[in-house]
Amino acid sequence: MDNSANFTFIRLTGYLNLDFKMKYFLFAVLTVLYSTIIFANSFLIGVICLAKILHKPMYMFLCSLFVNELYGSTALFPSLQVNLLLNDNTISLIYCYLQIFCLYTYAMIEFCNLAVMSFDRYVSICYPLQYNRIMTPFRVGLLITLVWAYCLIQFFIFLSFNFKSQLCGNVMEKVWCDNYLLVKLACSKSSLNNIYGIYLAAVTAVIPLALIFYSYSRIIKICLSFSKEAKKKALSTCAPHMISLLNFTLGWLFEILQSRFDDIKMPTLLRVIISVYFLMCQPLLNPILYGVRLKNIRLACKNFVLSKIGFA
Repeated sequence: MDNSANFTFIRLTGYLNLDFKMKYFLFAVLTVLYSTIIFANSFLIGVICLAKILHKPMYMFLCSLFVNELYGSTALFPSLQVNLLLNDNTISLIYCYLQIFCLYTYAMIEFCNLAVMSFDRYVSICYPLQYNRIMTPFRVGLLITLVWAYCLIQFFIFLSFNFKSQLCGNVMEKVWCDNYLLVKLACSKSSLNNIYGIYLAAVTAVIPLALIFYSYSRIIKICLSFSKEAKKKALSTCAPHMISLLNFTLGWLFEILQSRFDDIKMPTLLRVIISVYFLMCQPLLNPILYGVRLKNIRLACKNFVLSKIGFA
């Protein structure tokens, strides 16, 4: 018997067990977090674009990273805030596909961005005399364009396999639309979807992580021959990148684990926090990491603020 139905909306039940007061508290927290994310990342994008001292490869990659934080958080926070405020847990199927596309490409772009940033640090530290010849403005722009275009196109192809799928249900125990759960709702399973999914995971997570591991293994090896002062300077420029990578990887692993293992019992609020962790902490952490630890960004931010209030 065919149990398929023409569903035009998806019910997200990941936060339904929260009481009325907790929902409004969560709404208030998300509003503060999202406002902070928008301000911090937009401010640093503006500073990098306006300060000539920051028109260098490393900061161009950082600018791409900050743009991605805005892209990913905007795909989640506004819709989640509206749902909490109106106590409405339904979204259209079209918007569900759009949210899946944005959130998954955000994660893919984040990994690839971090990979090209590690390559940039590798060239800078291991081949300092050839750095300007290798990392030309054209090549930097090309790398950033390839990261975004490749991730967007590859995931669109992957997601297009689901467009014609007939759904046998429309309930997800989640606070945002998840491709894995959407596939589980499909009446028929596609082996092509699974095969392409494995390929996509390899080229957008495994390969970037391998490149990052290779780059930093070479950096560590060459740093052992540096003087104490040079070693400290080299590692200080790499530390924010490694912390950012670790934070994002752990957040994404937490999300995958709690999505794939439905039988894991945990409080609803904790499940919600884990679901949005990789989109909540990463966009907040990166501006702090790079804005505070990198001297040139601190100086450019200071000059920018002073010029706006008339002291410079």
